[in-house]
Amino acid sequence: MPMNTKAQLDAPNLKVLEDQLNYECMMNKKLIQYAEYCTDPQLKNVCQQGGQKHNQNFNNLLNYLNSHQ
Repeated sequence: MPMNTKAQLDAPNLKVLEDQLNYECMMNKKLIQYAEYCTDPQLKNVCQQGGQKHNQNFNNLLNYLNSHQ
């Protein structure tokens, strides 16, 4: 394979990526929503940090997917 050719993802790997993207998106939304409900500042912070981490994971997966188009 030439150096400038990107490897294409097969259908099973695309399905795994799709599932993981959906999971990361859902967890981000849930944790951000939980943070809004929290009155304890420490718990609120934990939820916000978790939501940010899932958002970062989502973006990393999306960048990986986009790099293989």
